[in-house]
Amino acid sequence: MVPGEENQLVPKEIENAAEEPRVLCIIQDITNSKTVNERITLNLPASTPLRKLFEDVANKAPLDHTSDKSLLDANFEPGKKNFLHLTDKDGEQPQIMLEDSSTGDDSAHDRLIGPLPREGSVGSTSDYVSQSYSYSSILNKSETGYVGLVNQAMTCYLNSLLQTLFMTPEFRNALYKWEFEESEEDPVTSIPYQLQRLFVLLQTSKKRAIETTDVTRSFGWDSSEAWQQHDVQELCRVMFDALEQKWKQTEQADLINELYQGKLKDYVRCLECGYEGWRIDTYLDIPLVIRPYGSSQAFASVEEALHAFIQPEILDGPNQYFCERCKKKCDARKGLRFLHFPYLLTLQLKRFDFDYTTMHRIKLNDRMTFPEELDMSTFIDVEDEKSPQTESCTDSGAENEGSCHSDQMSNDFSNDDGVDEGICLENNSGTEKISKPGLEKNSLIYELFSVMVHSGSAAGGHYYACIKSFSDDQWYSFNDQHVSRITQEDIKKTHGGSSGSRGYYSSAFASSTNAYMLIYRLKDPTRNAKFLEVDEYPEHIKNLVQRERELEEQEKRQREIERNTCKIKLFCLHPMKQVMMENKLEVHKDKTLKEAVEMAYKMMDLEEVIPVDCCRLVKYDEFHDYLERSYEGEEDTPMGLLLGGVKSTYMFDLLLETRKPDQVFQSYKPGEVMVKVHVVDLKAESVAAPVTVRAYLNQTVTEFKQLISKAIHLPAETMRIVLERCYNDLRLLTVPSKTLKAEGFFRSNKVFVESSETLDYQMAFTDSHLWKLLDRHANTIRLFVLLPEQSPGSYSKRTAYQKAGGDSGNVDDDCERVKGPVGNLKSVEAILEESTEKLKSLSLQQQQDGDNGDSSKSTETSDFENIESPLNERDSTSVDNRELEQHLQTSDPENFQSEERSDSDVNNDRSTSSVDSDILSSSHSSDTLCNADNAQIPLANGLDTHSITSSRRTKANEGKKETWDTAEEDSGTDSEYDESGKSRGEIQYMYFKAEPYATDEGSGEGHKWLMVHVDKRITLAAFKQHLEPFVGVLSSHFKVFRVYASNQEFESVRLNETLSSFSEDNKITIRLGRALKKGEYRVKVYQLLVNEQEPCKFLLDAVFAKGMTVRQSKEELIPQLREQCGLELSIDRFRLRKKTWKNPGTVFLDYHIYEEDINISSNWEVFLEVLDGVEKMKSMSQLAVLSRRWRPSEMKLDPFQEVVLESSSVDELREKLCEISGIPLEDIEFAKGRGTFPCDISVLDIHQDLDWNPKVSTLNVWPLYICDDGAVIFYRDKTEELMELTDEQRNELMKKESSRLQKTGHRVTYSPRKEKALKIYLDGAPNKDLTQD
Repeated sequence: MVPGEENQLVPKEIENAAEEPRVLCIIQDITNSKTVNERITLNLPASTPLRKLFEDVANKAPLDHTSDKSLLDANFEPGKKNFLHLTDKDGEQPQIMLEDSSTGDDSAHDRLIGPLPREGSVGSTSDYVSQSYSYSSILNKSETGYVGLVNQAMTCYLNSLLQTLFMTPEFRNALYKWEFEESEEDPVTSIPYQLQRLFVLLQTSKKRAIETTDVTRSFGWDSSEAWQQHDVQELCRVMFDALEQKWKQTEQADLINELYQGKLKDYVRCLECGYEGWRIDTYLDIPLVIRPYGSSQAFASVEEALHAFIQPEILDGPNQYFCERCKKKCDARKGLRFLHFPYLLTLQLKRFDFDYTTMHRIKLNDRMTFPEELDMSTFIDVEDEKSPQTESCTDSGAENEGSCHSDQMSNDFSNDDGVDEGICLENNSGTEKISKPGLEKNSLIYELFSVMVHSGSAAGGHYYACIKSFSDDQWYSFNDQHVSRITQEDIKKTHGGSSGSRGYYSSAFASSTNAYMLIYRLKDPTRNAKFLEVDEYPEHIKNLVQRERELEEQEKRQREIERNTCKIKLFCLHPMKQVMMENKLEVHKDKTLKEAVEMAYKMMDLEEVIPVDCCRLVKYDEFHDYLERSYEGEEDTPMGLLLGGVKSTYMFDLLLETRKPDQVFQSYKPGEVMVKVHVVDLKAESVAAPVTVRAYLNQTVTEFKQLISKAIHLPAETMRIVLERCYNDLRLLTVPSKTLKAEGFFRSNKVFVESSETLDYQMAFTDSHLWKLLDRHANTIRLFVLLPEQSPGSYSKRTAYQKAGGDSGNVDDDCERVKGPVGNLKSVEAILEESTEKLKSLSLQQQQDGDNGDSSKSTETSDFENIESPLNERDSTSVDNRELEQHLQTSDPENFQSEERSDSDVNNDRSTSSVDSDILSSSHSSDTLCNADNAQIPLANGLDTHSITSSRRTKANEGKKETWDTAEEDSGTDSEYDESGKSRGEIQYMYFKAEPYATDEGSGEGHKWLMVHVDKRITLAAFKQHLEPFVGVLSSHFKVFRVYASNQEFESVRLNETLSSFSEDNKITIRLGRALKKGEYRVKVYQLLVNEQEPCKFLLDAVFAKGMTVRQSKEELIPQLREQCGLELSIDRFRLRKKTWKNPGTVFLDYHIYEEDINISSNWEVFLEVLDGVEKMKSMSQLAVLSRRWRPSEMKLDPFQEVVLESSSVDELREKLCEISGIPLEDIEFAKGRGTFPCDISVLDIHQDLDWNPKVSTLNVWPLYICDDGAVIFYRDKTEELMELTDEQRNELMKKESSRLQKTGHRVTYSPRKEKALKIYLDGAPNKDLTQD
């Protein structure tokens, strides 16, 4: 209710209603799934009786209730919102209060049918505005006794036709008489059989609505067809054709023709001699025009439209008819005459038209009345006595269009195109007697029994059917799953139009809900049939009814079982594999706990592992890993009671707990907490696997120690207990009298227990050995590292180098873990420092001895070849089976980046080499996602960037720069090491242990795996230093890639970030390749091929340096292009130019300097373009554009040609185009290309879609805006005529253009998408010849 209308609900006996306090009631209907989210709002006087409230609600949702208690007495609060729920009473659905239709009082409650109106619903849910819908649950059958059809998505048109056929006695009875032979056809693809099943269900089902998926599946449709709305008349024609095909050589072979087919004569009569030429056509429906072409007024009624249908036209003037008898062109009369009307007369009101002003389809909503009884005797042919009474059914004047009845009706008298949509049928001819007009004239009274209504526009809408039952002469609305009674007044509302005059614009303001198809039945007592009674069913239908009832009962029982089934997560720790398994236990609520255990036992496949007596179900909280309680003595208790009833979700899970045969299950009581106890051995520096004990929150620490002492047999007197409340939060329990609850214990807890005789307990906890061991235990993760493949060259160098420096032992052996204070680490440090210094000096020497002595100009391949493997001068005994624990630096805030590089540049920096040139770099992440296809891949779901971003944010807040994986030109102050080679920063102990690992994964020969246990607080720089002995090269010459699902790789490049983002058992790949030096940038080089289908081709990765000229970079590229790409180029025969996505841009001149004339950044991309001749671009004032000639007479485009302009003058552009094409200057027209290079466009569009010959004098103004090199210009000769194409040529050209443009990622926009034709596939599957579509 809206406030302005609330006075409708004020009782008449209240005089001063305006002064009385009012009660705002908001009612929610939860009895109906459709209305649970809707609200009814009532604003009533406080003295309103409850009876009146119920009456008002019943007016909206028709109910019945009586009570004289006032709203105030019922504790309603005036001035506030009072929320009410409309619920079931004693499990019964509220039923509609049926009104006597004989009252005829439509002013009180205006009945509505069809789509429920959204506007003007007076503040209430639209479902309550109309009483035409059953107010019952979806599962209950409508009170009308009829069953609805479920709309699959947009299949309302199908539902309307199916309900009409079902309510046609002659059709339904004939369908029932047809018997399906399963041996001859698959029932799934049999259209008549599926229709038969559907009709049986519509007649016998107790459901409110049934599905039509089996019927559409027999049509050969898939789920996508449900989203295609079609014309109901088109469906009727196509489905009748399909049924005729399926019913060949059966009793029903001529059923469609007997019921729906009529005949008419198409004639032309000479007005001079009276000679008449004619042919006989058949029809299944009569299309009636709503509004004559060119007229602003519509026909007032169906009778008017029928008279206009047979109204002849005069052929005169240029339209004269050539008379065979007169042997000349004469004036003639052309028209149609009805010869025979069918038993079931179908009239199509052609409401869909085409507006040639707007060039859009429109719907005509004009009013057109239709009678309940239609006398067709006035339209039958009474004139022609010369016409023979027997004629061939075949069209004598034209080729048959594809059925035994002619499609001439559709072709001559509709605006549809001539394409025959549906099934192609063979020509079929026959003879049929035509009754004399005089015999039919007195028996041509037809009664209306079906109105198919369309609501909406020409773009789409909704269909439903109003059908009169021949059983009780009552009209019903069949609106998908809703079936309701309606009256004759409701039928009149489908006439369309408005109450005003039928002017030109009346259609635009009229209701969009109106009749579209009318079906009449001839009133003939001798032929009018009644529906078959149950005892009259053929035997096969009786069997089908029985089968369908059994299936429905089975479904009902299954739904009942589903409603009484408890579905809960089930976990089980496999007793042999020690892997937590997960499944879903579905158990009936009446099953006992013992039976549920047996079900879970079989579900987890434990039959051959342990006996069922060693299993039990316990209440479990998976999130906290907490066993809440066990169920001792409740083996015979129903699961519904144990679980608290059948629920959609449970706040707990079940665990199938197992034990060994000699063990006894522990009792878990509600209120207990679970504690996992880890025993710590300080001497062995080990942490044992957990032992589970259960305690109470009110126990003291002393009592808890006694409990643990009994469980693990350690003395309680010297026991130290450390509680780990969360990650890196260790608390030593020191107060004996404190309760566990006060110490922070919860449902599930983790403690570490140590009870040695050492003096470690006397030290402060954070300084104790116990704390350090637990801290290391909490932060140590296991990683699997794949070492790089050792090429023969590098491997021999390493081997020789190792021999020269002494036997280094097996590099796969463990690093040594040196125990004791810092002083005892000195020898290991000395080894590491000496090795590092030697590695550095060797690397420096190799770089100095490299080609040309300039490492910045060496290729990436040469970087590899020039790196000598480092010497590992440790004695073999110092490497074999030992762990290395070193104090490593906290990374210095100073980084390796040059100050000129922006944060975004740094953020995108990568190290890529020719060994892993397939690695692509992401431009927005701190790491690089890689794959083997040279394409960026979305990050894996498991990628955790939180620690990366939070670390970056923290550093930014501290005002520190980030250290990236780059190498320095010297070992200056920005280096990770100072001059003495010692690491700077705060000294910390970081655990690192590596050992060889054998894996089943085929990593290839030469690859080795390491299993590394490492403190995740270690920095990437320190981690790489630890890996140096195993990789065999300096840390600055290899890169770390983190491996994710599907072998996605993500490069880690921030040296000062820790491994905190790494998870347990992460995989890491090590790749060889030097890091960038200060001022160097990784550049991806692509070849520009302007006239190729794919104009952008990746060539290689290169390194450009700050201060380098373009010519120097070209000199460095030449050998790389020769070796890696097989391109032999001279320095003056190619150019470099800017690349923006796929668009070529500014041409870089040889003297340009990077970072001065050309802005460069990490992951920069550049085009390399091979020149046909000498470089024409000499200065930045020139402009290079790419021109392409369009030849309209040939419907083709010439290849690209570059045009170099000295200025931005349009006149100069015209002159240059004149020079290269030979077109006279005054005839040249040009247009700028659209989109990304190469600005592809269909040859069907280019002539009219581009902005040809813009009225500008310079190129750098609107609408051209050509200010940089690389713009695309199309040009043409304006005197050249456009080729005229036939329909076949145009269709063929469209296919070619569509194929071409799809390959380049462009679309053909020549014409709008053609609507998908409605087809029914007789073999149950779509036609594989897609060209027919």
